[in-house]
Amino acid sequence: MLLFNPVTSLSVPLTLSPKTHYSPSLSSLKNHPSFLTNKNHNPTRRKLLIVQAKGQDSADGPDRLISAICYFYPFFDGIQYGKYVITQFTPIQVLIQPLFPAIKVFKSFPLNGFLVFLTLYFVVVRNPNFGRYVRFNTMQAIVLDVLLIFPDLLERSFNPKEGLGLDLVMSFDSTVFLYLLVSLIYASSSCLFGQLPRLPIVAEAADRQVL
Repeated sequence: MLLFNPVTSLSVPLTLSPKTHYSPSLSSLKNHPSFLTNKNHNPTRRKLLIVQAKGQDSADGPDRLISAICYFYPFFDGIQYGKYVITQFTPIQVLIQPLFPAIKVFKSFPLNGFLVFLTLYFVVVRNPNFGRYVRFNTMQAIVLDVLLIFPDLLERSFNPKEGLGLDLVMSFDSTVFLYLLVSLIYASSSCLFGQLPRLPIVAEAADRQVL
């Protein structure tokens, strides 16, 4: 091992010799695993991978389709709250007109809503053969439908025929319907694209029910 002596070094001419310094080149960085990971960084893919990591969610084609269809259940069950909006706004009527045959079948038997509820809950939500992605979306649709109990109770207990009371009921019903319509469009389209929709009010309740 060589020791540097400052006294003797003063009598020796100072010369600078080339010294090799380690400097990683771009080619070596490209071979590093972390560089490859950052290069392929994709926010959408990362989001999907996080969804799958939490509870082993699955977002393949059939799961996306089943999840998207589930959100028609609360919309069909609460279509009556749109009686004022649909008659006043033609674009909304044109938008949902293709769904009228399915809505008519759903409303043809009083127990259809309850039977669909039992089917979705016990066949899908409580079925471990389905991935968490499907079970969460199904449970979210169920919770959204359960919340329709409150506007139904309000209409049964407070049903004015005219005046300010009628205006309030019309506004409340229209708000409920628009929320169902927006939830249907947003959640179904998100499912078809493999994303995880989280609806306000109902997402946390659905999380607690799906293990």
